[in-house]
Amino acid sequence: MNKQSTELPMANTAHGFAGGGEVADYIALLKPRVMSLVVFTALAGLYLAPGSIHPVIALVAVLCIAVGAGASGAINMWYDRDIDAVMSRTCNRPVPTGRLDPGQALGFGVVLAVGSVLLMGLVVNVAAAALLAFTIGFYVFIYTMWLKRRTPQNIVIGGAAGAFPPMVGWAAVTGDMSIGSIVLFAIIFIWTPPHFWALSLYRRGDYEKAGVPMLPVVAGVAETKRQILLYTLVLAPLGAVPAMIGMASWYFGAIAASLGIVFIGMAVGILRDTGEVYARRTFTFSLLYLALLFAALMVDRALGLAG
Repeated sequence: MNKQSTELPMANTAHGFAGGGEVADYIALLKPRVMSLVVFTALAGLYLAPGSIHPVIALVAVLCIAVGAGASGAINMWYDRDIDAVMSRTCNRPVPTGRLDPGQALGFGVVLAVGSVLLMGLVVNVAAAALLAFTIGFYVFIYTMWLKRRTPQNIVIGGAAGAFPPMVGWAAVTGDMSIGSIVLFAIIFIWTPPHFWALSLYRRGDYEKAGVPMLPVVAGVAETKRQILLYTLVLAPLGAVPAMIGMASWYFGAIAASLGIVFIGMAVGILRDTGEVYARRTFTFSLLYLALLFAALMVDRALGLAG
């Protein structure tokens, strides 16, 4: 016992528990996996927007979007530290483990949020900066602080925060919003519920334990499966809309339709599956779906197929 009491403080100091955490802990606050998806969709919006932008300004815009997304993640971890501590998926995050103090996470997030918006406004344009500020505020105040713990529609309404990045990228080029950026927003907005509900089907015990009213906890597994199918039925044709409005070619339309059919097939599999196999597969495929869809859009634009 005496040996333990003398070694633990040393271990804590070595890992920065008392001194402010290690670099890896601050990186973890940024939610790198989420950030990578945000950056990718924002880059797509920037690339697909009509007009041109200097490469250096484009790089700054993408950097600001990435930092803004990371800021949102850090503030989210500060606010959700109580429920993160009881969920197996999140209990090893820096704040609930004590590697970082809550105040450090909040301060880090606020500094990054303010810095990213100011830099966007000074270097890129005011419209993109305002949209970035709105995106961060929506995620923090509307989703994290208001919706997440109060309604099973949390991920439906709150999912808008994850759908704004391509609009921010688009605005960085054009200084405004148009039908193309709205379509990109709509695709991600409709994609978000089946993506997260598939995850919540096999993580519902975590959400129930934490008191988060995710759809499987409140409405049951069967209703969640029906909602996943309903949203994928809407998403499948929506994914092909860029081809319908002349934003992309019908080559892209065929790819989008094929991906949509596979997604519907996965949702049907969830509906019939009595276990968690299809829920896990659908969650993984949903990530692949969005990545391939946006990549196909950019390749289509690069090859000039829509022209």
